[in-house]
Amino acid sequence: MTYCLGIKVKEGVLAIADTRITSGTDTTVKKKITIEQKDHFSLFIMTSGLRSVRDKAVIYFNELLETAEFNKMYKAVNAFGEQVKRAAQEDKVSLDAAGLRFDLNTIIGGQLRDDDEHKLFLLYPEGNWVELGQGAPYVVIGNSGHGKAILNRILDENSSLKLALKTGFLSFDSTRVSSNNVDFPIDVAVYKKDSFNIVEQRYNKQDLEHISTQWAEELKLALEHISEDWMDATFNKLEEIKNRKLIT
Repeated sequence: MTYCLGIKVKEGVLAIADTRITSGTDTTVKKKITIEQKDHFSLFIMTSGLRSVRDKAVIYFNELLETAEFNKMYKAVNAFGEQVKRAAQEDKVSLDAAGLRFDLNTIIGGQLRDDDEHKLFLLYPEGNWVELGQGAPYVVIGNSGHGKAILNRILDENSSLKLALKTGFLSFDSTRVSSNNVDFPIDVAVYKKDSFNIVEQRYNKQDLEHISTQWAEELKLALEHISEDWMDATFNKLEEIKNRKLIT
């Protein structure tokens, strides 16, 4: 399992991915964000699914970029989708025989020369895709069941990239403490609109552990400040039952 998060706001797009790879009882650390960058061409790719299929699709795409030119993000996404379908066609029989499912999901974000703005796409294993836009500022693939609440409550298209990164980390942290197959280090890639330059950074546990601790403490304090008046109706009933038993 993995955790990959892509966020799009008016200011830009960012990617967050954990680096834990689990195979049976073995755990290793491998990068899950691939960045392709040249003149007026900036995009990142993140995947969840079988690592071998992911590596094959990325290598095929890298070879394609040596000769092909793409001026818009959707064209590059289409091209990567073709490489995913190529890998599926090559490996499906052997994967089925081994009892493994071809399930490569991909997040692709960035901006190319003729795009009017930065873009964020979710590409399915079948090679089709959806573009994230207004009303859907983020997409998660992999272990997506634990970290969506804070993203839904905080993020919108007007959020700053800093707020997006902060919220994204807390989403990852919620997933990390609830699952043993997602963990540090995490890789972050950030792209600012019209810059054609992606910056990346790796954070280890010691870099952000104090933020995780602070967040846990802030949650406890916030809970203490939540009004309890609404609970009186329920607990008054408990008290009434207790009193009746004492009388009888």
